[in-house]
Amino acid sequence: MSDHKINPMLKLGLELGPIVLFFAGFRFFKDRTFHILGNDYSGFIVMTALFVLMIIASTALLWKLTGKLSKMQLMTLILVVVMGGLSVWLNDERFIKMKPTLLYLAFGGALGFGLLRGESYLKIVMEEALPMQAEGWMILTRRLCAFFFALAVANEAIWRLCSTETWVSFKTFGLTAAMFAFFLSQAGVLSRYAIPEDKV
Repeated sequence: MSDHKINPMLKLGLELGPIVLFFAGFRFFKDRTFHILGNDYSGFIVMTALFVLMIIASTALLWKLTGKLSKMQLMTLILVVVMGGLSVWLNDERFIKMKPTLLYLAFGGALGFGLLRGESYLKIVMEEALPMQAEGWMILTRRLCAFFFALAVANEAIWRLCSTETWVSFKTFGLTAAMFAFFLSQAGVLSRYAIPEDKV
């Protein structure tokens, strides 16, 4: 299947929509218990089941519209299905709460492995969209690697020490805001090592 460009806002909506809907649904059902097939499930578990279905649907639609999926999208889909599925199957919310930890450890570990080999795997993924000198890629990769590990630690601390409601807010807004803040903070590196368009 060939690659296709889609409206950036549509792409953003498909990627963030399930997360926002999960947050809204949790806020509405957080104090309710559902009796399904002889078992009692909290609103959190019910919304986790719906979240898994929404991620599958949105990822499938992204693939249909664009003809491709990034490694991050595939990894997210796999972890949501596996960890979310375990949470629903075992009626245990801990598994889906660990999903961000595993995701950030995987990304941080992949970048770290590349750095040990003297390579920037981030460059391989983003070079076409962001032309930059090799030194700049290595700096950005080291920082992003450390940032991913920090996010993994933060997620573990939040879900283990705080309420489910706090974790849901952190997952929905905190992690997203942290990612935006990180890349905004790297503006100096991006501009300093950027390759002019006429030399790309």
